[in-house]
Amino acid sequence: PNPFPEFKVPEGHTSASYFESVVREGFAARVPQLERLAQQGFLRNSLAEYERRLTSEIEMIKKMRYEGYFLIVWDFIHYARAQDVPVGPGRGSAAGSLVSYALRITDVDPLQYNLLFERFLNPERVSMPDIDIDFCMRRRGELIEYVTQKYGRENVAQIITFGTMAAKAAVKDVGRAMDIPYGEVDRLAKLIPTTLGIELKDALEEAPQLKSAINSDERLKDLMAVALRLEGLSRHASTHAAGVVISPRPLTDVVPLYKSNRDEITTQYDMNALERIGLLKMDFLGLTTLTVLHDTVHMIQQNRGVKIDIDSLVLDDAETYKLFARGDTTAIFQFESHGMRDILRRYQPTRIEDLTALNALYRPGPIQGGMIDDFINRKQGKTKVSYELPQLKDILEETYGVILYQEQVMQIANGLASFSLGEADILRRAMGKKKKEEMAAQRAKFMSGCAANKIPEKKAERIFNLMEEFAGYGFNKSHSCAYALLAYQTAYLKTHYPVEFMGALLTSEAGNTEKVVKYINEARGMSISILPPDVNESDLYFTPVGESIRFGLAAIKNVGENTAKAIRESRLNQGEFKSLYDFCERIESRFLNKRVFESLIKSGAVDSLGPRESMLASVDDAVAALQRATRTRECGQHGLFGTAAAPAPTPFELREAAPWSEEERLASEYAMLGFYVSGHPLAKYASRLMDLKTISLDQVEDQRNGKEITVAALIVGSRPMRSKKGARWAIFTVQDMTGVQELLAFPESFARLEAILKPGNPLLLKVRVQVEEAGTRLSLQEARRLDEIAERSGSNELRVRIEMQVLSEEVLDRLEDLLVASPGPCQVVFELCSSDGSVAVLQAQQRVKTSPELVDAIREICGNRAVRMVPE
Repeated sequence: PNPFPEFKVPEGHTSASYFESVVREGFAARVPQLERLAQQGFLRNSLAEYERRLTSEIEMIKKMRYEGYFLIVWDFIHYARAQDVPVGPGRGSAAGSLVSYALRITDVDPLQYNLLFERFLNPERVSMPDIDIDFCMRRRGELIEYVTQKYGRENVAQIITFGTMAAKAAVKDVGRAMDIPYGEVDRLAKLIPTTLGIELKDALEEAPQLKSAINSDERLKDLMAVALRLEGLSRHASTHAAGVVISPRPLTDVVPLYKSNRDEITTQYDMNALERIGLLKMDFLGLTTLTVLHDTVHMIQQNRGVKIDIDSLVLDDAETYKLFARGDTTAIFQFESHGMRDILRRYQPTRIEDLTALNALYRPGPIQGGMIDDFINRKQGKTKVSYELPQLKDILEETYGVILYQEQVMQIANGLASFSLGEADILRRAMGKKKKEEMAAQRAKFMSGCAANKIPEKKAERIFNLMEEFAGYGFNKSHSCAYALLAYQTAYLKTHYPVEFMGALLTSEAGNTEKVVKYINEARGMSISILPPDVNESDLYFTPVGESIRFGLAAIKNVGENTAKAIRESRLNQGEFKSLYDFCERIESRFLNKRVFESLIKSGAVDSLGPRESMLASVDDAVAALQRATRTRECGQHGLFGTAAAPAPTPFELREAAPWSEEERLASEYAMLGFYVSGHPLAKYASRLMDLKTISLDQVEDQRNGKEITVAALIVGSRPMRSKKGARWAIFTVQDMTGVQELLAFPESFARLEAILKPGNPLLLKVRVQVEEAGTRLSLQEARRLDEIAERSGSNELRVRIEMQVLSEEVLDRLEDLLVASPGPCQVVFELCSSDGSVAVLQAQQRVKTSPELVDAIREICGNRAVRMVPE
């Protein structure tokens, strides 16, 4: 039976004829762009080659009877674009199809990037096509609703997924059921190595401490015996993050259904079982990056009147590649991790193919196999690039002679042994599965193919062995290429429109304190000021204002979207608010009460109407004026018969109040926004913290387990705890200017240091790093108040790290002006870093007086991590 639901085609068409018609139409719309590239000399293949490939793919799809599938996918993506729902450029092997490109299912030109259709659909290995689609995170639900309406609510459902008991979870669950104290079970679970996917039987072999802990306690021995039997069993059911099944007939006729605790209807069969019974499964993935790109483009148009077509960006923008080469890739899709940044700085990418390669290389296999270092050396000419045979040059030149992509394995088999691309795909899969009998058959076939093409036996043997070795690492180039394109688009906007990009990014992460703190710090490092909310400028969420970003009104505690919208509408219709009285006159009392007023004042949102202290002292007058204005509106401005106007209400004056200290102002902002915005309590200690060699919280993830480090932070949250003996301890949330971390204060350190562990105190903390399955936490050893630590005596050295590729006359002039303007006792040393990793050290003639302002100014020129203080 046909696994696809019926797609209704216009009269006079069959599925096959309509499919070909929309493909040809879609390709015709792509042709002008291809012709432009051809005129500029950028197009790698002739239009005749495109036509040949398109016809071949159309015929193959019709032969395999998959035209209905493509029409279904084309239809809902067409709907998404018509509704302005952001759609990703493609993912997985579907990006290798020219038909997908013509239908705008993907936005990656497969001929331009040498991608293979047979990696996606292979007539010699018939399996269900699989196109996964990325949509904007916010609006993914609209697409699921659309297919539900189109194909019938009874024919569409989300897919179940089963959480299984992994090694640590099994131990913890059994311990809880056996009533063994949590502390003991947790200690036991921590002895299990953190290797991904490790099983308990292997853990017992690899970790002698685990074995001895179990052998020394009968209860723990029983616990392990039960855990070994339960490991791998399904523990709970939930809804798959992306999977949707679309059936040609009611699902109740085909599969059992399940209602989740959130009233979602899902199948009782998981994804693999659904495929086995021949049902059509789609992945509708929500991707925050697409939301950020869409919002950034919208803000650029609003802010600057510039319309950006994100899908038509030129892919050779030098400034964008410089951002990658500097490793300034915070918030750049798939290039954000510390390890990837380090590789970018060493590799110095200059083209989209470089990003595609790095996307494929940055995975456990190639990293552990030493491929990345070899690849960088080849790119930089330190390792000679050679080819076993001249025929391999065309296939491997892009990757400096290394077999990196699965598609290259297929092309080698096709080029040397005359495999069809379909047969080459079967070889690729066999290499991935490593089945001995299958591999022996494929090797024999490859060798005879090479012999027929007069390729020496030893060379053919060596090439097959190389292919086999790299097949374990080989990555799908189609997927890597699509995601490299997405990363480039993100980096382009960050490079050329940083304010709008960071505004959209902060809005997308508004509910995630840790990320907002990190991105606020990143924005400041890019010389973008983050301003408190303002009733006369703010929108609902983060908004670009000139070269700054303004906090949104809806982000203020107790305010909410409806009040924020009412304030925005009044401002747009009647102009700016002139005073607190004017504000009370114009906003209806259903949107404002005393608590909302106080929140607006404390957050800084009404600073443009007067001093915070005076407005807070005048809150009762403001509420009275608000209620009076509302009553007047409700009664009408005139008397019953409209003869006498009511006397105009008298504006109230703001009451006098003592001014707040900087600490009070920042504390009130934090209480209302959850973030420090107009400043940070740690900012004034910046030079002292460099002196004390503290590690910022955003670098904690890079530290090894058990290492003792010093951090400076504020406590912003706490959870009181009790040990099994009744002793008090606590889990604190601490924050610095770069991020947020959990801090564990166990009974001994908690009892000793409780007096200074108070919210809002800037603290210097000596902590031990604890790397756990759920993430990295810190364990408290010592704590001191920062304001009590005397300025360290003795002189220091200010070290400034500069990447040679960003060094210019202008940079040197700006640095010289800064140093001359801040004379003092501190020696300045420049570390000049070359792209090959070597460092030259130069001492500046000018000594300086260090200050947070000087450090920020140098960072603005040389990068966020360019400055550090070391003892002379």
